[in-house]
Amino acid sequence: MAVKCWLSLPKGTHFSLANIPFGIISTACNAGPRPAIAIGDFALDLSIFASRNGFSELPTLKEHINVFSSSTLNAFAALGRPVHQEVRKYIQIVLSVDTQYPHILKDNAVLRAEALIPLKNVQTHLPMEIGDYTDFFAGINHAFNIGTLFRGPENALQPNYTHLPVAYHGRASSVVVSGTPLRRPCGQILLDPAVKAPIFSPCKRLDIELEMGMFLCKGNKLGDRISVNEAEDYVFGYVLMNDWSARDIQMWEYVPLGPFNAKNFGTTISPWVVLTDALQPFAAPSLENKTEYQQYLREEKTKNVFDIHLEIDLITATGNATTISRTNARNLLWSFQQMLAHHSVSGCPMRVGDLLGSGTISGTEPGTQGSLLEQIQGGMVALKLNGGEERKFLLDGDSINIRGWCGVDEDNLVGFGDCVGRIDPALPL
Repeated sequence: MAVKCWLSLPKGTHFSLANIPFGIISTACNAGPRPAIAIGDFALDLSIFASRNGFSELPTLKEHINVFSSSTLNAFAALGRPVHQEVRKYIQIVLSVDTQYPHILKDNAVLRAEALIPLKNVQTHLPMEIGDYTDFFAGINHAFNIGTLFRGPENALQPNYTHLPVAYHGRASSVVVSGTPLRRPCGQILLDPAVKAPIFSPCKRLDIELEMGMFLCKGNKLGDRISVNEAEDYVFGYVLMNDWSARDIQMWEYVPLGPFNAKNFGTTISPWVVLTDALQPFAAPSLENKTEYQQYLREEKTKNVFDIHLEIDLITATGNATTISRTNARNLLWSFQQMLAHHSVSGCPMRVGDLLGSGTISGTEPGTQGSLLEQIQGGMVALKLNGGEERKFLLDGDSINIRGWCGVDEDNLVGFGDCVGRIDPALPL
């Protein structure tokens, strides 16, 4: 039976006592970004909690207590997974209805008033200082769907696809937290292949990509490798991700080195980092890969991804909202552990705060695709929205909201909250 929280939690909250995700917040009365956890409709300000002896019953944290005065989670993440586990478990005990430490918060009206802040009154920030961002292509259904559009089903997947986790290096400086609007990008577009000369224009085929993101809490030295079976110890936690894509700009620029301006204008992530331990009860097998792995990609764990329900809402400028996709994070051919092992197999040094994206997650049925390009079959059909509107690609003023959660018990969901972004008009040419 699940442990109950003494704080009143709304039914269906993503931030149950089973979760305890970490993020960075500020408030109107204190503009300085600082760590917090989300619980129900509240944020527990860990900076205030720590400074008022909230961790007094966790003596092992005493010498590290200053990590909760930082403006990012990097210092906390760098303490390692055993410390994350200990802190999360301690906070769960403090918040449980039968807490053995009622004096810490439950019966401490002064600290409750200071440290428990309604989520509606906080501003969230990027949870980590991101040194590097790498975007993978691990969603095989998306890879097949897109490949089929351009090369036919027989040649949909490139020969290397089932042998290694394909990836490219993204742009960390344009990763933004949920709620940040993004300008429509401009770039070179080849309108007519027969003309063979591009125009310079705002993107006309602006798309989304539903992904999961993973933050690192540990690095390796230059020249060293990370074992696939030790990779989980390098994982701090997970976020939702929308890797916005300018399809027409990408089509002209990506040969021979891959996407550039089509992808570097913005990537949106959810603000709360869900720890691996919160997701562990929902571990599940990745999709079957019949190709024999190289030794460094052979993972001992069979349940190497997570059963995370994912949804995408498209909200038009008129306010009409339509759920355009429902899928699941199990639709990955490669696990994040395999992605990390492959990333470092060359001796590439990884660092605390590095962000890895899964690639677009799609199912196999209509209404389960993680991008508009798949849903509109390359542009042959329009997406029907509530209120009578239609879309092939995003218009100015459109917003995208990605949601994700684990579980079916509405009192014990482990979720990520919202990952929201709005498209604003391009700068004048």
